[in-house]
Parts: sequence; structure tokens; C-alpha cells
Amino acid sequence: MNFSPAHALGAARPLAQTVFRVVTGFLFACHGASSLFGVLGGAHGGGTVPLLQWPGWWAAAIELVGGSLVALGLFTRTAAVVSSGSMAYAYFSVHQANALLPIDNGGEPAVLFCFTFLLIACLGPGAYAVETVLRRGVSSPADEGVVSVPTS
Repeated sequence: MNFSPAHALGAARPLAQTVFRVVTGFLFACHGASSLFGVLGGAHGGGTVPLLQWPGWWAAAIELVGGSLVALGLFTRTAAVVSSGSMAYAYFSVHQANALLPIDNGGEPAVLFCFTFLLIACLGPGAYAVETVLRRGVSSPADEGVVSVPTS
């Protein structure tokens, strides 16, 4: 049997996609929990955003719920699209007014989350997600569109 990096990477795709989705969702949910409940450093140095305040409270709610759903792999595509949109809104309404480029206006996390969630929305939840298990039982990576790479 021939070993090739392409084969190894192809075989690792389902696990890599799961880790990417879970870590991204978890980090996003932490932002929401921080702003809503004052944990993990809290919003703006330890506080919380006022209840129902626009847009801060709503953004934090999207971060907490959207990030949690993405991490679990439940309603993944919808949660990822909403989360991506909220970060695009944050970038253009908060950051871009300060400077054109993300490096100058502090908007790098918003841009990265925006495009990361867009990628997750396009890729879907992957083989190891709650919605995948609920939809058809525990599936094999081949069911999730993993293309096998010939070894010879």
C-alpha cells in the first residue's frame, strides 16, 4: 500500500472539519457569553451589554446562540449564515468608520469570523455533527462528500 500525503489529508478531512467547526463555534459563543453575562472578562472590561440594547445585546445573543449551534453541528448552515452576516454588519457599522483596512480599524476578528462562518455554511456540518446523526444515524465520512484519493 502506498502512503501519500494527499491520502492522509483526505482521510483526516472529516475530523479536521469537525474540529474547525467546534473551535470556531466555541470561540464565537464565548464572545456572546462574555457580553451577555460578564464572564470571561465581560463586555468592555468586565460589564455586560444592557438588555435588548441595539445592536450590542442582539449581536451578543447571535454570538452565543449561533456559536453554540455551530459548535454542536445543529442547524449549522443557518446559524453560520446568520453569524457571518452579523460579523459583516459589525465590520461595516462599527469598524470601517475608523479606518478602511481591518488591520487599522480593529476589525480583523469580525472579518475572520465573517468568512469563517461563510466557509462553514458552504461546507455544512460535516460527518460528526448532531444534525448529521439525527438525519441519518452515524454516517461514514464517505457520506459527507469526502473524495478518496487514489493511492497508485
